[in-house]
Amino acid sequence: MALTILNPFPGFKFGCDPELFVLNREGIAVTAEGLLPGTKEAPYKVMQGAVQVDGMAAEFNIDPAETFEEFNDNIESVLAQLKKMLPKGYKLSCVPAVEFSEEEWAKAPENAKVLGCNPDFNAWTGSPNESPDTTSRPRLRTASGHLHIGWTEGEDMNEEHLRNCTDLVKQLDWYLGGWSLLQDEDKTRRLLYGKAGACRFKPYGVEYRVLSNFWIPTMTKRLHVWNRMQRALTNMRTVYMPDKAKTQNFRLVDCIDNSHVDTNLFNVYSNPLIRI
Repeated sequence: MALTILNPFPGFKFGCDPELFVLNREGIAVTAEGLLPGTKEAPYKVMQGAVQVDGMAAEFNIDPAETFEEFNDNIESVLAQLKKMLPKGYKLSCVPAVEFSEEEWAKAPENAKVLGCNPDFNAWTGSPNESPDTTSRPRLRTASGHLHIGWTEGEDMNEEHLRNCTDLVKQLDWYLGGWSLLQDEDKTRRLLYGKAGACRFKPYGVEYRVLSNFWIPTMTKRLHVWNRMQRALTNMRTVYMPDKAKTQNFRLVDCIDNSHVDTNLFNVYSNPLIRI
């Protein structure tokens, strides 16, 4: 059954900055360093977005979009350009986590092994998340599918802006974070990243950092994510889930943090978590 495309919430723009791993001709995960242009500090501009190396992974971002058609086209366009940049026989792998082999890890430059992201913020606790600890699995790396939602420009991180951001992120956890547990079977990434409420405040809005890259490969998955973003925004005033759920919020947070599908919780609040 074809999915309906929900109308974009008025006055908002949407983007993403997914990460993917690179496989060599033998299908082994290798560092993207030296294979692709662009860095975190200086992304390489392409049509409809930009590409860059992020640690061991490849990353791309898209220009802000106002409609699903534009959102989807930007992803497909930049992803296609990224694939063409790889050496012949190399390909991208859209999986949430990879543990690099000892051999490939030894080949990688030291700067590629550094976990580059500063700790993000937890909308539920009101404080920064702890930095990921890779001591027990130093060759483990993860890949995200962060969403960027914008409704303003040049905000100076004042109290009202931060409150608007955290309110939206909590709502998105009900509409997207909990739902993603039913779609994304990988549990490894959440050992390091993607805890409930994970976000970054931006002068244009907020970056929602809970999702992995599971939704990037197909238009159908992208549309599910798009529709859930739009419904979450539309319902902010009428069905604000953190207020409706009240004492059940802690169960949602526990589910996301521990990759646990709480069937009773999901059935009680099935409208945002199971269907749109």
